[in-house]
This record gives sequence, structure tokens and C-alpha cells, in this order.
Amino acid sequence: MRIVTNPQIARRLLALLAVIAGLAVAGSASAAQCGSMAEPGLDWSECNKRSIIIPGSNLEGANLSGTDFTGTDLSTANVNSANFEKATLIRASLAEASATKANFNRIEAYRSNFTKLSAASATFASSELQRANFTQADLSSANLAKAELGRAIFQKANLSGVNFSLANLSRADLTGATTEGTLNFDKAFMFRTRIEGLDLSSSKGLQQAQLDLACGDSATKLPQGLTAPANWPCPPEQPD
Repeated sequence: MRIVTNPQIARRLLALLAVIAGLAVAGSASAAQCGSMAEPGLDWSECNKRSIIIPGSNLEGANLSGTDFTGTDLSTANVNSANFEKATLIRASLAEASATKANFNRIEAYRSNFTKLSAASATFASSELQRANFTQADLSSANLAKAELGRAIFQKANLSGVNFSLANLSRADLTGATTEGTLNFDKAFMFRTRIEGLDLSSSKGLQQAQLDLACGDSATKLPQGLTAPANWPCPPEQPD
């Protein structure tokens, strides 16, 4: 083996070897993240996982922050405690998935399917969830503060203890939802929000001005001091 004795050449060789080693490590890390199969605790952050079909996958505790799941089927998956922060879930499906304590903060999930999602104590703060479908989902004690929920569907969902503070609930449908415990509607925008038949007597943050914009009926129970507006029930909306 030839020994390099020139200090300048030796330094250049060492620098070149360091670059090659760094590229090898980076390539391995990239392959380990985005090329790996779904498994608990993996790191798919910032990966492209668009339009793939992986129902029933176990991604418990996985790092999925910034991942693009547009059009992806994650139905019946286990994503308990997973981190979806800033992920893209447009038109994706997490129907019947388990997402207890998962982090969905600041996701984009326009028209996504969350029907029968089990997401107790999950957080969706500041997320884009327009027209998302949460029918029969368990969102007990979930945090939806500052979320964009225009025309979202929460029919027959468990909304017990949900935080809707500063959320946009314009034309959202909460009919038939379970509302036990204290729901927080502080400063929520409730233009034509469907609350017919709901028991909101234990809710906090509700103001008369919000109710005047919302759509309730004679069966809607309100906190003490608030009254049903004269314009209830709202007339039927025209399909768009």
C-alpha cells in the first residue's frame, strides 16, 4: 500500500473522503426515511406519499410532518401519537383510523375523509379542514382552535370537550353530535353553523352574536343567559 507523505495531498484526500462519507450517510438516511415500508415510529417527514394505498398500516408514533399524503388511503390505519404537523392530506382518507393523541396541527386537509376516525385528545389547531367529513368521528377532548372548518361535517360525531376557540365554523354541520362536557366556542365564527338539537348548555365562550348567525331550533339547549334568535330555524340552503 502506498503511503501519502505530502501533507497538502493528504489533507485533500481526507476532505474528499469526508465528502464521500457524508453523501453516503445522506443517501442512506433518505432511503431509510422515504423509501421504507410503513412501520411504527418511522420518519417520513417531508416525503412524497401521494396517491398511495396503505389502509390498515401501523404508523403509531411516526414522524409524518410535512409529508404529502394528497389522495392517499390511510383508512383503518393506526396513527396514534403520530406527528402530521404541516402535512398535506387533501382528499386523503383516514376513515376508521385510530389517531388518539395524534398531532394534526396546521395540516391541509380540504375535502378529506375522517369518518369514524378515533381521535380522542388529538390536536388539529390552525388546520385547513374545509369540507372535511368527520361523520361519527370520536373527537372527544380534541383541539380544533383556529381551524378552518367551513362546511365541515360533524354529524353524529363525539365532540365532547372539543376546543373550537377562534375556529371558522361557517356552514359546518354539527347536527346529531354528542356534546357532553364543556365545549369551547370562544370567538368562533358561526355563520349558519348547524347546531339543531344540540345540548350546548355547558359550553363556554358562546355569545348571543354567534347564535344570531347560527342555525339552531327549539331543541337546541343554550347556556344560561342566552336566547334562541327569532330567525331559528334557518331556511334550507340551496345546493352549491
